[in-house]
Amino acid sequence: MATLKLTIFKAKALKDGRHKIRVAICHKQETCYIVTRFIIDSLSQFKNGQVVKRSDAPIINTKLRSMMNELQERLDGIKNQSLYSCKQIKNMLESGIEAKEKTNITYQRACEVFIESLRKEGRDSYAILIERSCRYFTEFTKGEMLMSDITPGMIEGFSKFLKDNKKIGNTTIGMMMSQLKAVINRSIKSGEIKYDIHPFANKKIPKSTPRELDISLESLNKIRCSKPKEKKYIVARDVFMLSFYLGGMNLIDIMNAKFDGDKVSFIRMKTRFKTETEHTCVLPIVAPAKEIIVKWINRKTNKLDFGYKFSYHNFSRYVCRSLSALSNSLGIKEKVVFYSARKTFAQYAFELGIPDSIIDYCLAHSDNGRGVVRYYTKARFKQAEIAIKRVTGYINNPNEYKEYIEMKADIMLMRV
Repeated sequence: MATLKLTIFKAKALKDGRHKIRVAICHKQETCYIVTRFIIDSLSQFKNGQVVKRSDAPIINTKLRSMMNELQERLDGIKNQSLYSCKQIKNMLESGIEAKEKTNITYQRACEVFIESLRKEGRDSYAILIERSCRYFTEFTKGEMLMSDITPGMIEGFSKFLKDNKKIGNTTIGMMMSQLKAVINRSIKSGEIKYDIHPFANKKIPKSTPRELDISLESLNKIRCSKPKEKKYIVARDVFMLSFYLGGMNLIDIMNAKFDGDKVSFIRMKTRFKTETEHTCVLPIVAPAKEIIVKWINRKTNKLDFGYKFSYHNFSRYVCRSLSALSNSLGIKEKVVFYSARKTFAQYAFELGIPDSIIDYCLAHSDNGRGVVRYYTKARFKQAEIAIKRVTGYINNPNEYKEYIEMKADIMLMRV
């Protein structure tokens, strides 16, 4: 009668010194082994057929017991065991494990599916971030990892790996953890995996400190009034200022928008696939914005055409690098990124006393957790037009709007 037990084959260590847990099948004075997917870091982590001295030991042991119970049930179902060799019994048991594992998606495959979906939605930047976090996680796990094997202990280990081995800061670690969690939650939602204990059950992802990316009026006007000669700097200046004039519109929305007439209508790409109801934002095209659009418009498509064949991601990098170089050449000390146009518009609008609901509408904010949905019914196009004209007027003649700023400061009790 064949017997089963969990063991470690000391002579079969992996290159990095770790060991795979094996199932030893003893039959007719022979022993064969089934290699499991469970790995321990050192021999001290395995004792009396159980994983020890690990934070995720209880979870791994539960999975091992479940696997052993299934193997034992399968073994008990083999009649006339004496007719088979040890190797034949091993093959019959192993085929059952392989059949089950084929139904369990790996984290890497889940990432591939997610990335493909993001690219179809035009969310290339987020797809690249998922690719990066997947690459680091695969390096940490030293190969593909079944989703079912991701445990809270592994999440903690990955966080420590990023900090100690990769020397990555807390903000970036928090971003990668959020991306890892997004992949896991997506697989849970699609029914590809179920967890008794969610891998992030004990992990609190630190929130990053909001970056001060808005710039001063002086810096904005340096960019606006600059007269660069190289095309890359002209494009960077124009598309940055166009974003500002259009209520801080994101670059991907600018590139996808059709400009025909005195208004632009769009659904923000960032939130297009996140909410059940898509909110269309309609903004006025003020005079300085129209000047930029006329310069770069493709009359056949009514879209902007800067004469490049770049992918969106490469064009975004091209603009950001050119904008950074331009701001440095202008002697601007503040950090200037493309997102600064959006942050700066919002800051100026706030200082000029424009209601939050109107600012939210201009920014095409979603209603995630803030109840902003009600703003879409209250903030009319005319209000957005007044808001954008007030902000664009302010950068031309700030003294004319001094009263608005002082009034807002009084209301907010911020005046010294």
